[in-house]
Amino acid sequence: MDGVAEAKVKAPHDRLAEWLAEDMAAVNALIRARMASKHAPRIPEVTAHLVEAGGKRLRPMLTLAAARLLGYRGSDHQKLAATVEFIHTATLLHDDVVDESQRRRGRPTANLLWDNKSSVLVGDYLFARSFQLMVETGSLRVLDILANASATIAEGEVLQLTAAQDLATDEAIYLQVVRGKTAALFSAATESGAVISGATDRQIKALYDYGDALGIAFQIVDDILDYGGQDAVIGKNTGDDFRERKLTLPVIKAVAKADAGERAFWIRTIEKGDQREGDLEQAMAILARHGAIAAARDEALAWAERARQSMSALPDHPLRQMLDDLAGYVVARVL
Repeated sequence: MDGVAEAKVKAPHDRLAEWLAEDMAAVNALIRARMASKHAPRIPEVTAHLVEAGGKRLRPMLTLAAARLLGYRGSDHQKLAATVEFIHTATLLHDDVVDESQRRRGRPTANLLWDNKSSVLVGDYLFARSFQLMVETGSLRVLDILANASATIAEGEVLQLTAAQDLATDEAIYLQVVRGKTAALFSAATESGAVISGATDRQIKALYDYGDALGIAFQIVDDILDYGGQDAVIGKNTGDDFRERKLTLPVIKAVAKADAGERAFWIRTIEKGDQREGDLEQAMAILARHGAIAAARDEALAWAERARQSMSALPDHPLRQMLDDLAGYVVARVL
């Protein structure tokens, strides 16, 4: 197979990883160095369990790609990429405690292997490390972006606590939750990479918009896959969101069309948490009856297209094409 043919079959994030291999090696070295603790050995133990679990490192790659796309030649983008990964890892540690999860990326969660206290405190440590790293870049604007994103992520998680099990939650509230829990870090990753490169305001806005739309598409797809994805693909059990009583977009769409019997089902299983044998299958049947999965898929596709359109202000570059392809790839999982 020649090089061109080989490139066509590689996933966009794999092509990104190859293009950014030198930067990512530096980021990984930085992550390993900064997650060390001579006083509390449990910190690197817990962190390594997640950081080295084979994740795609998508968020830090977005930071690196944004900076390189705009011609950045320094090394501060590597610190920002490590910052983004630390924030992401901290939120995963906290999320698994809140959700009482038992699997993450196909492996037992840290809270299951150690305990909730360790997961929460190590997550706090990683948040602190992330702020040390972003301060080292000397950019107040970058600090503002990432600090705001950290607050938005926490706000989105708290909003989800109350909204996730309330049948009054509509698509606008769902979008607010998704912007907090997922899209905020995507957009902060791309925006900070643009800022550190000295980009124009138009280019910075373009990369912010790209990250925001990509993050929303990514989360909607994840929510769709929960009602029919392969465990090996998504790294969690099918139906986890249902068992955790989360009102995600497919369910919100089905609730909006529910008859009295269906509404009683959702009240019992989601609001009251009274779940019985066969309820997941019934939930999936209701979603299918109302075309809720297909409707959610259409929204994911629209957000992916919005991500691609936002890059029109950016220079022609191989990385721009990879980011364009990435937006298509994210939603291809549900086509």
